This record gives sequence, structure tokens and C-alpha cells, in this order.
Amino acid sequence: MHAMRRLTGITRRIPRLRTGALAGLAIGTLVLLGSSTAQAERISGQLSGFEFLRNPVWAEAKDPSKHGYTFRELVPTVPAKFRQLFPHIPKEVCIAALGTEAASPSPAVLIRVGGGRTTPVTIVVPPRTKLTFRNTDPFTHRLYAVGLKTFAANDTARGAEREWSVPEAGTYEIRDELAPSLRMFVIAQPKVAAIAYPSMDGRFALTVKEPGDYQVQAYFAGKPVGPAIPVTVEGKDEVIKAPITVAKPTKEKE
Repeated sequence: MHAMRRLTGITRRIPRLRTGALAGLAIGTLVLLGSSTAQAERISGQLSGFEFLRNPVWAEAKDPSKHGYTFRELVPTVPAKFRQLFPHIPKEVCIAALGTEAASPSPAVLIRVGGGRTTPVTIVVPPRTKLTFRNTDPFTHRLYAVGLKTFAANDTARGAEREWSVPEAGTYEIRDELAPSLRMFVIAQPKVAAIAYPSMDGRFALTVKEPGDYQVQAYFAGKPVGPAIPVTVEGKDEVIKAPITVAKPTKEKE
């Protein structure tokens, strides 16, 4: 019941969307809000190994030349696995169903900027999709796309919005001149049919509106992680039985 109330609140904040199109974004609700046509089917599955993914901001912070600081004090009695940083996958990992044909641009997608991060952090959309960045912080942000003149740094005041249409296929990194730790990754994928965000335990469900062959691919920090899983949808929901491993443990210095 509480989940349904949260979902209702989110849908009310999303701009009007065309029926049958890739709709808004519901963080923590497992699926992308999309078409509710009778033909829509679900592809569900489970991610594993996501606790071993490492945000590039963390990697840079470990470089002494960056003059970063940490307030963490290691406690020997705490097991090592609980002393490692891990991503908040409901907004850092995006799962996409890639079809066989090019998709039309999506309606405008709302991106919330607040608390030193964007929501979501990673998103996969068709090229030419419009993103609306809304500043929910009580101070100004200066967002920009790395190496892209069409999205140069510009002030976005408290409560203000800024729009940007994603260019051709590729990966775009969004940063903030006033908050260096803020990173967002936009993957423009021509054949994306649906996206979803996993729950904290890695479960996800994609809703596709047409039968056919799909590749289910997870993305993190602007890159595909784990294998692409082929799925054929033929008039019924499909379940990917084996967990999709997106990362494996590596040796790290404390």
C-alpha cells in the first residue's frame, strides 16, 4: 500500500505523457512508467554482484593529488565487506530492454538535482529525448555536459528548471561546476524499448509494449555492466531465471 502511494505521488509530478510512449521515471518502484496497453508484457529478473560496482567519484577521491578527505574511521571488529562503499542501485543502475528497431524520442523526462546527486544517476533514452533538470536544492547549480558545447555550464537557481535534448547515439556525462562530486550519465541508445531501475536487492521488471526479441542490458556509470541477456517476448510475461552478474569482487586497499 505504501509503495502504491509513493508511485501515485511520482506519477502526479511527471509531465503529461503520450499514451504508448516511454514515460517517466519511478525510482524504487522497479519498473519504468510506460504504456498500459493490453499487449504490454513484463520481463523480470535479478541482478547480482552489484555491491562490487565502484562509482568513479570514489576512485578519484582515493588519489592523493586530488586532496580529498575522508571522515571514515575503520573499525577492526566490523567485517571488511561492510566497510566497502557500494552504489545505491535504485538510481545508479539502469536496466534497458533493447529492441530490433529504432525507437522514437521519449516525452520529456524529469531529472531531480539535489543532495549532491541527480535522480536518476544513470539513464538510457532514445536520441533527441528531452531531459528537464529541476534544482531541488536551496542553492544554485551549474550543470554542463563534458565536452559538449550545446550544454555548457549555466546557472540553475533554486526551484528552477533547465531543459536539454540528448543528441545522437552515445554516452554523455553531466557534471556540476559548483559540486564536483555530482555526476550523471546519459546513454543515448537508438533501440531502447523500455528501462527500469532495480530494488535494493537487485530485482527488476521491464514493461515492453510489443512482442519480439530483446536484449536486456544493465548500465552503470555510463557503461554496460554484465552480459546482454536475449529474451523473446511472445504474448506473456518472461522471467530471466539466472541472476545477471554485473560485477565481481576485486581486491581493494582499505
